[in-house]
Amino acid sequence: MAQWQRLSTIDQFTAHLRSEILSGRWTGVMPGVHRLASECGLNRKTVEAALQRLEQEGLLEGQGPGKRRRIVLPKGHTPTGLRVAILLYEPLELTEGWIVQMQHLLLEAGCRAFFPEKSLMELQMDVRKVARMVRKTEADAWVVCAGSRDVLEWITEQGKPVFALFGRQQGLRIAGTKPDKATALNVATNHLISLGHRRIVLLTRPERRVPEPGRAERSFLEQLEMSGIQISSYNLPDWEGTAEGFQQCLVSLFEKTPPTALILSEPPMFFAAQQLLGNMGLRVPEDVSLVCTDDDWSFEWCRPTVAYIRWDYRLVRRRVVRWANNVAHGKEDRRQSFTKAEFVAGGTVGALKV
Repeated sequence: MAQWQRLSTIDQFTAHLRSEILSGRWTGVMPGVHRLASECGLNRKTVEAALQRLEQEGLLEGQGPGKRRRIVLPKGHTPTGLRVAILLYEPLELTEGWIVQMQHLLLEAGCRAFFPEKSLMELQMDVRKVARMVRKTEADAWVVCAGSRDVLEWITEQGKPVFALFGRQQGLRIAGTKPDKATALNVATNHLISLGHRRIVLLTRPERRVPEPGRAERSFLEQLEMSGIQISSYNLPDWEGTAEGFQQCLVSLFEKTPPTALILSEPPMFFAAQQLLGNMGLRVPEDVSLVCTDDDWSFEWCRPTVAYIRWDYRLVRRRVVRWANNVAHGKEDRRQSFTKAEFVAGGTVGALKV
């Protein structure tokens, strides 16, 4: 009977990387140590040791200090499976876990799914920078997360299958899905109005406002107008899409005509606004009501409970996997769909004080 041998963490991770390289998960060059460590939940020393072993095997080749290792596949080896590049909105370490789970489902479905070296935020949503990265990335199909109209239009013109995961996809001949936030936002807006709020401000990223407001943003403004509230840029202010720009916008709003309700399009904005209001001596919801148009796992820990828009990410994830399977089998799939979203009225919303 052969002696049972326990593998070390380095042995296991080396075997994992070897399998992923041979399957074609990465092409050209390997991700860096920091990224692999973050993605796999390991320390950098373990990751570096595994990469050095693969160098010794000849599967990787070093290219000098500070440069990522080049992949050297064995002669005659051809990985199989559709190469799906998932272009993230934010850097991988800031990306929600369900998107990483989506990548794993694509891998299980036989696709060679991977994240390119930079996200849209790191590329500043600049079409020229996105174009340079896309052209040097070996992929058969692209999943683009929360892309601007310009980015989605450009990548659509490249002739490869594209799936828009959120973003400004309407009217483009590409597949896509997103939660129906417009309907849920209408419910949230009407709820605020019923509580007496009229100075309601929606804060969202520039790509949701430029060159014109998106579907949800237009619906929000229309809802205000239908309720007899005169709308202006006050309700959907223009601001630079940075943390500093966000802070400046909020301070400016409260210096002039303080809103009684803020609708924030992302959890980081929600928490940043909550902190700034606290620093200004304003209470939530006694002085200002807050609503987030997205979900976050940390909301479960918040008291008072958070008012937010909820949707089932599992349905979105399944749709992406179905699209990839269709593309892998040569089927054209350009269907765009909405996932049901609902407003959850939490404790961060209250009646306007008279």
